[in-house]
Amino acid sequence: MATVTTWTGRDANALRNALRMSVTAFAEHLGTARRTVATWSSQGDKVLPRADMQAALDTVLSRATPEVRERFAALRVGGTGRATADALRSPAGTHADTGEDGVGDSGSDGDVRRRELLRGAAIGVAAAPDLAPLLDALCSPRHPDAAPLSLSHFNRAVAAAKADYQACRYERVLDRLGTLLPSLEPVRSSAEGERRQRVEVVAADLYHVVGSVLLKLGDRGMALVAAERSTRAAALSQDPVATAASARIMTHALMGNGHDAQAVALAGGAAHSLDRDTRLASADAVAVYGALVLRGAIAAARRDDRDTAHAMLDEATRAASRLGYDGNDRWTGFGVTNVLLHRVTIALALGDAGTAIAIARTVPLEKVALAERKASLFVDVARAYTRWGRYEHGLAALRTAYEVAPEEIRCRPTVQRIAKDLAMLTNGPARTAAVGFAHSVGIRL
Repeated sequence: MATVTTWTGRDANALRNALRMSVTAFAEHLGTARRTVATWSSQGDKVLPRADMQAALDTVLSRATPEVRERFAALRVGGTGRATADALRSPAGTHADTGEDGVGDSGSDGDVRRRELLRGAAIGVAAAPDLAPLLDALCSPRHPDAAPLSLSHFNRAVAAAKADYQACRYERVLDRLGTLLPSLEPVRSSAEGERRQRVEVVAADLYHVVGSVLLKLGDRGMALVAAERSTRAAALSQDPVATAASARIMTHALMGNGHDAQAVALAGGAAHSLDRDTRLASADAVAVYGALVLRGAIAAARRDDRDTAHAMLDEATRAASRLGYDGNDRWTGFGVTNVLLHRVTIALALGDAGTAIAIARTVPLEKVALAERKASLFVDVARAYTRWGRYEHGLAALRTAYEVAPEEIRCRPTVQRIAKDLAMLTNGPARTAAVGFAHSVGIRL
């Protein structure tokens, strides 16, 4: 199959001719302005389509029939396009098509009016999982009737809850946590000395996953409570890696409650303390350090502090290089690929939707082992395309996220809002598809 590393106007025109479409038909097929496609045709190698169009062209080519792909390859070799190797160069006079002529969908007056009209619109979402048993257990940690567990059994059960969380099995996580939280105090009371410190490490992990799932399911206030308990348990453990890991969920919980400045400060300070106390001598320490600065980078990006966000990204890149592999040490999922995933999220937080899409295209999906991370990537892509007004591409990304992790769509209010936007902002067949998807996953419109 013919592939294109970087599309030029000439390559796009070759694809249009291979599809035997007019300029107008091709523009409608891509969801862009006719003038944009006409510019590609007239400027050829001198113009590079913008990032979202690069992704759109990739999608069209990947879905083309074998006959269209053969024609496309022949047209490129024959002079209508250029070779992939040449596409890696940017010759003098080449410029990017930024879409700033005001004709593209994302900048149209019609989209602006629709968004204004939709500000007060209400739309239903799927019924959220029942948090009551978890909140009851969190608020009343002492349960005399709780079954006693050995430390090894308790540790394995917490690890299973962590694994379910990373697999986006949120309803199963809730079931596990409702049993584990009442069991914590009996395990604590039966341990002393170093054994008690090990219990506190596991307790910090337990409250970490409680905070994480509460954030996913939209209960930000109680997530902050769980994060504080994780921090307290980690302090009792006197384990610097556990302390830094608990700072990561606290950073996340602060962000969830709108305290981005405090989140940046906490992540940076905790990472510094971890480095000082451990010299990052273990894989766990490096992974937690890298994950901490990545979380801080997102918080900085949300404050539009580009310098701090990119400085923290660079620090995470150094940590990933030091670690040397994509792993899941101390439940971080940290590594070079994880840093790349966060670059997508940070570009989006900084308002650079096109950059986010361009970076997402470079992610080696085969190296993203955790369903939660892979689904989050496609949710970010869906959000970016929706912001650009490329609703069909946004819906396609959301469908992929659902295939990877159905509960990421069914259970998360923030993700459901993307489906809501797509259902409300589109028209015609695109709206039919968006509404059909929402209904199929249980989102009530």
